[in-house]
Amino acid sequence: MGLLSAPHCRRALSRLVVRLNTPLCVLSYVAGLGWFLAMALPPLAPRTYMSENAMGSTMEEEQFPHGERALAYARDFAAQGIPVAWLEKTMWGLGLEVYKQPFARTLPFPDESHERYMVKGTNVYGILRAPRAASTESLVLSVPCSEGAQNSQAVGLMLALAGYFRGQIYWAKDIIFLVNEHDLLGMEAWLEAYHDVNITGMQSSGTLGRAGAIQAAVALELSSDVVTSFDVAVEGLNGQLPNLDLVNLFHAFCQKNGLLCTIQGKLQRSDWDTLPAYAHSLQTLLLMVLKQASGRPQGDHGLFLRYHIEAITVRGINSFRQYKYDMTTVGKMLEGMFRKLNNLLERLHQSYFFYLLPSLSRFVSIGVYMPAFGFIILVLILKISLQGGGRCAWGPGQDLGRAPPHRCPLPQEPRPGLLALVPPLLVCHAAGLALYVLPVLGQRVAAQHFPVSEAEAVVLTLIAIYVAGMALPHNAHR
Repeated sequence: MGLLSAPHCRRALSRLVVRLNTPLCVLSYVAGLGWFLAMALPPLAPRTYMSENAMGSTMEEEQFPHGERALAYARDFAAQGIPVAWLEKTMWGLGLEVYKQPFARTLPFPDESHERYMVKGTNVYGILRAPRAASTESLVLSVPCSEGAQNSQAVGLMLALAGYFRGQIYWAKDIIFLVNEHDLLGMEAWLEAYHDVNITGMQSSGTLGRAGAIQAAVALELSSDVVTSFDVAVEGLNGQLPNLDLVNLFHAFCQKNGLLCTIQGKLQRSDWDTLPAYAHSLQTLLLMVLKQASGRPQGDHGLFLRYHIEAITVRGINSFRQYKYDMTTVGKMLEGMFRKLNNLLERLHQSYFFYLLPSLSRFVSIGVYMPAFGFIILVLILKISLQGGGRCAWGPGQDLGRAPPHRCPLPQEPRPGLLALVPPLLVCHAAGLALYVLPVLGQRVAAQHFPVSEAEAVVLTLIAIYVAGMALPHNAHR
């Protein structure tokens, strides 16, 4: 602190930064890039571990004997599209409290697959009340559905799990079994209605039945009757991530049941000390960074994170691998996860919320990857200091090779009046209004006069506004 508080030391440091500005910028950039590339190495990426004591042990034996029943449910569901009445009847037969939620959403431009402005659907969900506690906490198992037989195996497995869970007496939390239509749109409609908010302008009838506060959620997607591996999606809306303990729980039960598990579609390697393994880990880490930077949720779980609900999306993949697993094995894995989540005494909070994953068995914490970000940002700070600190250290009109004067003269500039603030404020508000209004209003006009779709017109309008905004500092200075 003495180095920065003493006037002569501060001037000496300022002169040093001005004289070595370019080498310092290059060094800082190289250090940040090198630090980022080194994060995939084992010393900076330690092994994952379970922080929550209630989820630490996996000694109990998972049970799920209804694999064939899950396949029967899947065939019945696939034969009828999205049968709301059939789902209600089946869930009532399993002993659940069943509710449905019609919803509608007006899109700002046509749907990419169906070319329509209005999307309508119905969510169906059943609540299994906990026999050992009041309805103060709950868990969610959700299955996204669209028209056709897509994800019908996940619906069948969810119904079979609901029937099995109904016969157990150890549940201390309510369990919600949700079938949401139109993927993210249906999930957003259900979450907004469940929490009695309206963020996106969704038209919904609301939810008639509620369970307790949702502690955790798992979104399930299956592509066939058998799976060869499971891929977990963790990136949520605007790059949010679930608590790392939930990801560790999924990984632990996959290993216990002999299931192959991947992240970013990459199967982890065991030879961490080889160059191919390092390149594999770095590629996995880069994919996670890019998906976070996109801001798009990589599954239905991403919308839960907005409401401080820890959630992941589990996707069953059927590929060319030799070993395949049936619904019974998959059901055991999910049953073990929900039994562990049932043991939670409070929300998941002890593990990390900010991390990067080069694999499912190793992680990079925020304390490790922030220095790389800091070195990159330091380049901007050094360039800014060159503009302000350079003039103060040397004075105007002085040569860098000569010794600076003992005191830095401060130029006497007239104080601007309040009217000088009006033009920048007007320009900023006008730019914000343009960003808010023009993309939506100008999309139809652009689509009529130019050979572009309305979705492309929105992107091109935003790019034009940002390019025009690059001239704002120059115009405001003039």
